[in-house]
Amino acid sequence: SHPSHNAHLKFSTMVFCRVTKSKAYFSRYQVKFRRRREGRTDYRQRKRLCAQAKNKYQSPKYRLVVRFTNKQVICQIAYALIDGDRILAQATSTELPRYGLEVGLKNYSAAYCTGLLVARRLLQKVGLDELYEGNTEVDAEVVKCDIGKKTYYVDEVDDDKRPFRALLDVGCRATTTGCRVFGALKGAADGGLDIPHSEKRFPGYDRDAKEYDADMHRERIFGGHVGEYMEYLEDEDNTKYKSQFAKYIECEHEPDSLEELYESVHEKIREDPSPAPKKAFTPDKAFKRKQKLTLAQRKARVQAKKDKKNAELEAEEEE
Repeated sequence: SHPSHNAHLKFSTMVFCRVTKSKAYFSRYQVKFRRRREGRTDYRQRKRLCAQAKNKYQSPKYRLVVRFTNKQVICQIAYALIDGDRILAQATSTELPRYGLEVGLKNYSAAYCTGLLVARRLLQKVGLDELYEGNTEVDAEVVKCDIGKKTYYVDEVDDDKRPFRALLDVGCRATTTGCRVFGALKGAADGGLDIPHSEKRFPGYDRDAKEYDADMHRERIFGGHVGEYMEYLEDEDNTKYKSQFAKYIECEHEPDSLEELYESVHEKIREDPSPAPKKAFTPDKAFKRKQKLTLAQRKARVQAKKDKKNAELEAEEEE
């Protein structure tokens, strides 16, 4: 036979592909947990936050859960049971208008206030609010003390009652330096909770120089970064300033007065951290649902529409 014909045969031979997803693969396939599929829960992280040592029996590990929505900050103190988590105390930044903060309910300063609120609320609930006042002078330094081999992240430890320990739960957020999650952590730590942390993720920490600038962090807690941007926009682009800071202007907040505002909010939270009383829900009695049409009524309605349309068509034909 001709050599070119043989070459053609060589290339036309069938190539066998290995079947990667065989019947055996699918028969052994196991779907991931629902909240993993939704991308909501990091189970590797959750296991380490919830699993307790067996010699501690039923004592739960408490978590400070911090979450950010498009409009607010949510802080909760939670612990896990086999049938789901239980919430001991919770605070959201939408409660802050009660304490005099009407605007900027999602920034670093609001996260700090919400963390402080949930800490004071929880300690009041468990009767530790007078023993563990927390850090009333906000200096943004990490407060801790060593007793024996253990480190507590509070000023001093009472002889009878140890501080309430909680672990920070950040969820699926990236823990970058200066992240607002750490604002809520700092607020809760200053509120008297014992939360293990270091200054390495606070604003003002320089990773290369390994130095921590506490004044920069303090400025962030008191809204210095917001005031700075307000001043910059006012000078550069007044129309943008009026649209972007409309709520601030409406509430008559000046860039220089923000620190005093946040100081007063912190004081008011410490005075009364208890949640607002629940309002009784009264439905609107005036609203009445339309009664459903019966089958006969529905059919009659359709027939009436048909008759009307037919009459119109007949009228057009006559014309």
